[in-house]
Amino acid sequence: MRWLVIIGVLVATSPVLENPRVRAYRTSAGALTGVAHGPAVVIALDDAAGVKMGNATWVEDAAAPPATSTGGSIVIVQPLRPPRSTRPPLAGSKPGDAPFTGMSFNPIFENDRVSVIRARMEVGARESFHTHGSDTIVVHLSGGEIEDTADGKTVVKRWKHGDVEFESLGSSHSARNVGGAVDVVLVALKPR
Repeated sequence: MRWLVIIGVLVATSPVLENPRVRAYRTSAGALTGVAHGPAVVIALDDAAGVKMGNATWVEDAAAPPATSTGGSIVIVQPLRPPRSTRPPLAGSKPGDAPFTGMSFNPIFENDRVSVIRARMEVGARESFHTHGSDTIVVHLSGGEIEDTADGKTVVKRWKHGDVEFESLGSSHSARNVGGAVDVVLVALKPR
């Protein structure tokens, strides 16, 4: 839990996403109080001195102040190590593997814990029905409106700059961009 002082009042804040597989915070490089120690992906949400929005780096300790501050807002994505599963891996696709129209995927980096990809959905872009082959954290750089169809239901999800969403391993859906161009960073967790 992280504590902030707002106009003389102590306020507790929680991670923006937390489950047995991942924990994510939205903060700034200068406000790491309460961020759990451990390895993580750090994603810049703003352009700042020497850092472009969407840049992502791996750090060994997310709670340690960085050698150089980005000066802007960041999202910290910490993969957690749940107990090893005894069931066989689920079949599914990696980000960018499903048939799509009007989308681009550019790898940023990969290691033994995560694959990190910058993705863009142009106006009207479509991603066909697919099943996720990994837990994937979506960090919204631009915000936007995505029509999502899953379990026979279609809903329009509205995202803002800095929002974080979780797409679970084995979940299935299709998507269509019904607003402006959408820019995101995808953090795909590798199975243990």
